[in-house]
Amino acid sequence: MTTALPGVATLQADFATALPELAVPWQAAATPSPRLLVLNEPLAAELGLAPERLGSAEGLGLLTGTEPPTGSTPVAQAYAGHQFGGFTKLGDGRALLLGELTDTAGNLRDVALKGSGRTPHARGGDGLAAVGPMLREYVVSEAMHALGIPTTRSLAVVATGRDVRRETVLPGAVLTRIASSHLRVGSFQYAQGIRDDDLLRRLADHAIARHYPEVASDPEPYLAFFRAVVAAQADLIARWMLVGFVHGVMNTDNMTISGETIDYGPCAFLDVFEPSTVFSSIDSGGRYAYANQPVAAEWNLARFAEALLPLFADDRERAVEIASEALASFRTEYDAAWSAGMLAKLGLAPAADAQGLAADVLDLLSASHVDHTTFWRHLGAAARGDAEPVRSLFLDLPAIDEWLGRWQALNPDADAMDRVNPLYIARNHLVEEALAAATDGDLGPVTQLVDAVRAPFTARPGLARFAEPAPDDFGQYQTFCGT
Repeated sequence: MTTALPGVATLQADFATALPELAVPWQAAATPSPRLLVLNEPLAAELGLAPERLGSAEGLGLLTGTEPPTGSTPVAQAYAGHQFGGFTKLGDGRALLLGELTDTAGNLRDVALKGSGRTPHARGGDGLAAVGPMLREYVVSEAMHALGIPTTRSLAVVATGRDVRRETVLPGAVLTRIASSHLRVGSFQYAQGIRDDDLLRRLADHAIARHYPEVASDPEPYLAFFRAVVAAQADLIARWMLVGFVHGVMNTDNMTISGETIDYGPCAFLDVFEPSTVFSSIDSGGRYAYANQPVAAEWNLARFAEALLPLFADDRERAVEIASEALASFRTEYDAAWSAGMLAKLGLAPAADAQGLAADVLDLLSASHVDHTTFWRHLGAAARGDAEPVRSLFLDLPAIDEWLGRWQALNPDADAMDRVNPLYIARNHLVEEALAAATDGDLGPVTQLVDAVRAPFTARPGLARFAEPAPDDFGQYQTFCGT
């Protein structure tokens, strides 16, 4: 059965039509007793969807994929990827792309499901998802969006009425994810892996038209496309680093061509500033530790360049030279984005030379195990003349006093700092508290946490606990992929 999409006539099927080799038509699994847990009403408004209709039986059919809208062609996408350095064929094992819609700003957006059942790419998995991990994606993606970090968004989480077996039996859920697209480095690696240069070219043309139409007229459009993706990813990773976000599973299938953050499985924000921090339970070697994220991104982009080699030049040796030269811009682009962001966090003018200041204070943060978010927010108070909140965080008072003196001599702008240094983030202990309550049927803590992180820079009455570091007994934090 198909129905009209609540709020718009139909969904488009651009990806499924243009790239059928990467799209397996599929149907979502039945949901015994669907129930809307959360609905992202601001996002629904952006998409031109009526919130009240999304909560109806018709809307639940859309949000679970069990009654796809008229004109949609639900597909499981095929892609490949390097997972922790090892290459493998992958694909949407528990996800479906329902199609695309044009939002109220005229942008084409993907509407996709996560946890909608097994597909031909499931590789032995059950294709399902539990309430907790799906709500994690909802909470953290909203926090990232509010911080100004490019990200996929969560439109809704629907309880399915079906249990999911993990370490224990958990209530199941389906998440509706909105993205600029789900094209990823792994999409191009798939075309590379099957040695289909025609598919590779059509895929690149599709990505250019979708995300970087300005490069289509470049004399070397595919090289310009690669450079654009490098720049987008350099900016994205710098933004992650500046707020202390750790993705946790930076495999090439989780690097988007659009430059949006995707896949909020083993992710978290830093508590204390420790560059070697790893949150993912499966990252035993620290491949995707906080400090390693820029290097991991550059490695992923090198794999992207390898996939694009046939489009750069007919001669492979020349193509490698072209790719290597273009890839070298990542470090320059990343350093520039990170430095500009760090100047903003320090409240200093763009012309200021703060490289030494930034490196020195990060060393001090690590040495004293200082909470990352708290430090930057307290630093705004120091810019207003009250240095005691900052000083109280450090063990080595002479060292922080010396640093504060050098920094204050540059006349930092406290108001500008408060506009970029968040007070409220999706703190790990609060996320776990909210997800545990939701799993037991209480959605109140999730609602309260989302309300806090949607306005991360402005202090509000009654939200003091959302700005506090984790309690001492919270312990070492680990996250899991949820599959």
